[in-house]
Amino acid sequence: MIAYNLLKKFPKRRIMMLEAREICSGATGRNGGHTKAASYRSYLQHTEESGKEEALKVARLEYDTIIETHRLAEELKIDCENELCKTVDIVYDKSTFELGKIAVHALRADAKDEEKAEGKMAWYNIRENVETISKHFRISAKNENPVIEDDETVAGSFEYTAGRLNAYRFTTGVLTECVNMGLRICTNTPVLEIKPGMDASNFMWDVVTSEGCGAFLALSVILATNGYTPLLEKSLQGKIVPMRGQIIAQKPGTKTALPTPLPTTFSFIYKNGYEYMIPRPLPDGGQDIVIGGGLGRLPQAGASEFGTVDDGSLNPEISKYLQCSLVGFFGAKNWGETSGEEAPDQIVQEWTGIMGVTADGRPFVGKVPGNMDSKCLPERNGIEREVPLRNLWISAGFNGHGMVLCLKSAEALVKMIENDGPGRVNDGPVDMRDLDWFPRSFLITEERLAQCQFRGRTDLLPQD
Repeated sequence: MIAYNLLKKFPKRRIMMLEAREICSGATGRNGGHTKAASYRSYLQHTEESGKEEALKVARLEYDTIIETHRLAEELKIDCENELCKTVDIVYDKSTFELGKIAVHALRADAKDEEKAEGKMAWYNIRENVETISKHFRISAKNENPVIEDDETVAGSFEYTAGRLNAYRFTTGVLTECVNMGLRICTNTPVLEIKPGMDASNFMWDVVTSEGCGAFLALSVILATNGYTPLLEKSLQGKIVPMRGQIIAQKPGTKTALPTPLPTTFSFIYKNGYEYMIPRPLPDGGQDIVIGGGLGRLPQAGASEFGTVDDGSLNPEISKYLQCSLVGFFGAKNWGETSGEEAPDQIVQEWTGIMGVTADGRPFVGKVPGNMDSKCLPERNGIEREVPLRNLWISAGFNGHGMVLCLKSAEALVKMIENDGPGRVNDGPVDMRDLDWFPRSFLITEERLAQCQFRGRTDLLPQD
């Protein structure tokens, strides 16, 4: 999306995208394609930390990203299972549900009247009758997953607007449009280092890639590298941390009572975590169900998955849990099984992807601090010149929430780059003209970096 916005704004610029592996082979291509904000889950925290107006900016950005993502897919005619729909959070912990209600009421109280209409940012349908919830959404009133030792009973539900799509098809569809506009892409070209360089007249970034791929000189570099960013920008060590997420796709049982496809997406929220789930319609009229998560079922909320970049293997404990999760949440009768055990042929695939988690739960967007100093270039015509090192930008650290943050963050970043054009003073804050809608807490600043110390995810409501 950064490339797409750059090419629309600067059609004559030479823009190169360097991919370490194949196109869209990382977490985006591997995720479930769930365009879901769940803004109420972080609203109270954002309000406490940054104030009501900033919290509303985050919620509006998330909602606008959902709408714009599905609109763009339609505009570009991308075949990607594009579907705006409702989503449901099934909550299995009473205190978590009560806190969720407080958050929803706070968000609705602060929102504009038009934002409370059905389908809009602050529209929520709260249900508390377990029998009604179980019947309406065809879920079990009690989690029947045999792996779970605790007694987990439905406490309530929240219904609101979300969507689903095939993230790989969407991304490659947008990239096809970018290539048609002039983008050049190098795949299997891992970048190992970005260091100061120069040509005969200008400061340039020297982008060093793996042996055999060559090196590149660039006037500007944008880091859209999420969990892998600290490799290239050492100042972000401990500020952005990689985290492995795991997903499984399953077929419902042969005697399933679930509609095909399911009309809503789901999240299943318990005291220590949550799972997200979407249906994937198949050409033969059936559906696969994709569910991701399981970190909350591990010791210390999945601390073992932080810091890893190995997306070629699975965590066996998460596999064991996820394989029984759908029959657990929907119940054996609805899922179509006569026991709590899944038939082997119902497991379609399991996979992982690496996310980028930040110390304060927000992404880093803008001009990277610490690159504002000048670099002396060799003498030319007897004059030693200084050129500012100011063209290193970033949009990364999306905390597994990129489907509702990346698109609008890309739009904001390109506007910052445009505002940073000729005549700009090199030092000072990023020019935020025409960006009143963008959360200031997302900007990367020296002050924010100084306060960031990674302690695990902090972007969701506390569960106690």
